[in-house]
Amino acid sequence: MWEIYALAQIGELKTRAALKQLSELELDILYARAKTRLWEKLERLRGVPDLSISDFGTRRRHSFLWHEYVVNAISDTIGASFSGTSNAFLAYKHDLEAIGTNGHELPMAMAAMARNDEELRSAQYRLLELWQQSYQGELLILLPDTFGTTQFLRHAPDWVANWTGQRIDSKDAYMAGDEYIAWLERRGRDPRQKRLISSDALDVEQILGQHAYFAGSLRNGATPDDFRSASDFHDANRWVPDRRIRFSAGWARCSPTTSAIAIPKVTAASIPSPGLQTHSNRRPPAVKLSDNESKAMGDAREVERYRRVFGVAGLADVPC
Repeated sequence: MWEIYALAQIGELKTRAALKQLSELELDILYARAKTRLWEKLERLRGVPDLSISDFGTRRRHSFLWHEYVVNAISDTIGASFSGTSNAFLAYKHDLEAIGTNGHELPMAMAAMARNDEELRSAQYRLLELWQQSYQGELLILLPDTFGTTQFLRHAPDWVANWTGQRIDSKDAYMAGDEYIAWLERRGRDPRQKRLISSDALDVEQILGQHAYFAGSLRNGATPDDFRSASDFHDANRWVPDRRIRFSAGWARCSPTTSAIAIPKVTAASIPSPGLQTHSNRRPPAVKLSDNESKAMGDAREVERYRRVFGVAGLADVPC
């Protein structure tokens, strides 16, 4: 999970370098504008019925101090609708729930150590077995898109449907949510008792639209895009609370870097393929396919092998 710490530190250094160039007045204006933008967002979220939002912003934050300010502002403004933060230190310091999910690195590592295609195919489920053993039946949120959500659900053992819920990361949230709900129903589980956490590039518009879609019934031709603030959820002609699944938003863009500074560009060719040092001193390359081909990463030959083993069903932007 090195990327969380690395990106948070890089963001901090970038912000400090940029702020050094500003006068005291410019700093005052910068943060006054940032607070205004934050308030405008929170005002639209305040009062939305049954809304659940958690902070996933550590690795994308402008700075630690701004992140802490934002977490407190969210908690103060939307109250019980704020379910916690993935930053364990801020959760501890401010008496919030530490909330989050596992990451892609774990199934990537398990798959990289597979000795053949069969072990590769089953590695994503073996990881879940180890996870639930380690955490004794707690923290059971699926992250199924490492090698593609569709193939993951299609071949998943039945016990996987007993997990608490699923996080959407790289697939269209509406498609992924509907896919998960239909899968649960086929497996004989009640989706209304499960949790769906959306976390891919969310901002207020996406949070409101997805909450409207999954947490209630749209009426009289209303669409998710019609829901722009809390007041829209109190029009019974367009929406009534009737949840299909327990929807929750993992908001990673609540405390982003807002200062710009020129930094050297890094090309994909200059980034080494992710690898793992094993006891035998070989370095098997790790791969992530994702539900969006543009997010795929790893050695090109290994990526092709993973596509052959896992297939490309449900993946977007797959090259012809």
